[in-house]
Parts: sequence; structure tokens; C-alpha cells
Amino acid sequence: MTISAEARQGTPSGYRILNEADLRAYLAAIPSVATQLGGPADHWAITEVGDGNLNLVFIVKGSSGGLAVKQALPYVRLVGESWPLPLSRAHYEHLALTHQNRLAPGLVPAIVHHDAALALTAMELLEPHIIMRKGLVAGTIYPSFVDHVTTFMAQTLFFSSDLALTAAAKKVAIASFAGNHALCKITEDLIFTDPYRIAEQNRWTSPWLDATAADIRADLDLHVAISRLKLKFLSSAEALIHGDLHTGSIMVTDTETKVIDPEFAFYGPMGFDVGAVLANLLMAYFASDGHERSQGERQAFESWVLGTVDQVWSGFAQKFLTLWRSEARGDAYPLSLFPGEAGAARLEAERQAYMARLFQDAVGFTAAKIIRRILGLAHNIDFELIEDAKRRATCEARALRLARTLMVEGGSFTSIGSVTNAARELRHWQPGF
Repeated sequence: MTISAEARQGTPSGYRILNEADLRAYLAAIPSVATQLGGPADHWAITEVGDGNLNLVFIVKGSSGGLAVKQALPYVRLVGESWPLPLSRAHYEHLALTHQNRLAPGLVPAIVHHDAALALTAMELLEPHIIMRKGLVAGTIYPSFVDHVTTFMAQTLFFSSDLALTAAAKKVAIASFAGNHALCKITEDLIFTDPYRIAEQNRWTSPWLDATAADIRADLDLHVAISRLKLKFLSSAEALIHGDLHTGSIMVTDTETKVIDPEFAFYGPMGFDVGAVLANLLMAYFASDGHERSQGERQAFESWVLGTVDQVWSGFAQKFLTLWRSEARGDAYPLSLFPGEAGAARLEAERQAYMARLFQDAVGFTAAKIIRRILGLAHNIDFELIEDAKRRATCEARALRLARTLMVEGGSFTSIGSVTNAARELRHWQPGF
């Protein structure tokens, strides 16, 4: 496939966009991959299934097994060649998956092969897993999700933080991801800036949300709050964050959870990952009213989703604190400064204060993610698959109302229960359109 000169800038020598025939020949020439797939290459089934915003994704199946193969494009797939994007993101995704496999084994797909020149990674094929967002739209309940996602967040965030690493090791780790600034720039613009101003790529459910979008563009209290969050995103290199931890980046079954697509990974604020999970669950909760299901099914699903919001924060906080109490070998909060019973008690109080600050960050980032998905570029199918536009706008308006309150009045939310209570109170609120 030919690439425009603008999109080609910065692409490595030897890069080409693969089609199914090219990929078949490429994989057949890698003995370990060919052996894993099994059988003659011309018998392999290859299908391009990428439905995300950035990349090509192929499913390859042979007589002995299967693989998922992801290739980065030199532009944003959702927009096209007019928005070039460096292929280096494939390197950072591979690096992040490597770290996550070490820090949270079994919770991300195993890497089988990586080709830096082609910006291509072949990894474990997750079957019968589905994208969690699709399951939530269908009203499916996932009983193992809370335990798995809280383990993933607690272990990847704690063990990449100053609580677990020496200052030198942490600085080296930060440097290894510092070049991923192009992906960070997407976040900085699409989440923290564009929804609050007139931007070409913004869109919303018009005409019903026209007034709400205009109000948000004029809301200086909200602009101050989102600017503070953006500053934290820009400046707080607390831990290695996934950077895009929504329910479209999680694949699930009833018993397994796998986190995928960490190409936005860098060292940033921990609350961003936690807030992303909470935001997407809350959007699934509000969107539920727009999907056709029986009253009993709706009530069961919505009760489970809000309970999951509660448990995601409480489970994460408990696991993170447990790690801090038993695995703290970093340069932050050295134990030598907290001797004896009095020191231990004071350190424990500081741990609780730390988690309270992290919760406030998560609440703010939750709000930012909700607003971005309703008023900016790249919306969620949770809302988008609601066919009745006015009904969709009603669900979205409820979510936006919650988000505005969470962001501007974040200090009044001191527990996760106060967040879910606020969501519950807005479930039947009717916007004035």
C-alpha cells in the first residue's frame, strides 16, 4: 500500500503496510511462528479485524494454533493520512507489554514475535475472549473482572513507582518511555483541551447536546479544573501507566481478564488509569437505559456495574496498600525515618493520606474521560449503539452532569460510595430538551 509523503515522514527503512497475502508470506518465513500456527501457510486463515482508532489487527489461525498480529500505521486510522503518527508507538507498546507481563503475569497477552522495522507485534490469540465494552453493551456481567483489573493496576502501578524502585532505576524507566510524546499529545489534546473549546474534530449528539457543549466551552470553573488535571498529566511521573485503560482495551471471559493495547504507556499519574476504568464503567451504567433489555435484566446489570465501580476502587486501594506494607523497597518513605510503634502508626496514616489524594486524582480523571467520550473525537459504542438519538442524548447528558460535578466539586467526594450514589441519583434525571 502506498503512503503519502506526509505520513511517511519518520517511518523506518523497510516499513510497508501489510495486507493479508503479505502477512502470510512474512509469518511463513519465521520458523517459530510457522511452527506455532502449524500446517501449510496457504491453509492459514487470516482476517483483518481491527476496529480501533489507530492500527491494523489480524487474526491468524493454523492447524495447531492462532495468533493476533498488530501493525501500527503511520497515521491515525480513524482519521486517515491527514493525521500522521509515528510508528515508534509500536516500540513503546512492546516495551509496556514486556513490563506488564513481568509485573502482572497472566493479565496481558504473551508476546510471540516483534518486528521493529515493520512496527509489528505477534501475540497470544485471546479466545474465546471478547472486548469487554461489547459485552457490557449486551448487558453481560463478568464476575472475575474486579479481582483481575485491580490486581493489574495495583501491581503495575506500585512496582513501577518510587515506593518500589530506587530513584536511579525510576529515572532510567522514565527515560525509556519519554519518547512516546506523540501518543501523549493525543491525550493532552483530545481529553484535556479539545472538548472545552471549538475544535474541528469534536462532535456530539446534536441538536440535543448543543447547549450542553456550549455551556462546557464557557464554563471557566470547569476549565480551571481540567487545566489542573492536564498539568498533573504533564508533570507527575508517578508510575508506568497504561494510558488508555478503557473497556475497549480489556478482553474478558467469565474467568479471565487480559489488558491489551498499551501503546499510550508512559510514566504519568496513577489516577489516570484508575479513573479510565471507573469512567468507562459509569458510562456503561448510564448507557444501559438506552439499550433494549427487560426491566429485570436492566436492574441486575446496573446494580452490578455500580457495585463494580465500588469494588474497583476499594479492591485496588486494598491491594496497593498491601504491596506498600510488604514490598516497599523504593527510595520514597524510607522505613528508617519511621522507627518504633509511633513511627509505624505515622507512616500508616501517611499511606491513608496518599490514597486519599490518589482517589481525588482518580475522580477528576474519571470526569475528564467521560466528557471526552461524549463531546470529543472517538466515542464509545456504549452510547453510539443507542439508535434513538434523543434517548442517546439523554443518557449522555446524565453522564455529563455527573462528570461536571465530579470535576468541579471533586473535594466533596471522599469515598467511592459518594460517586456511585451521585450516579444513582442521576439515573432518572431528565434533561430539559
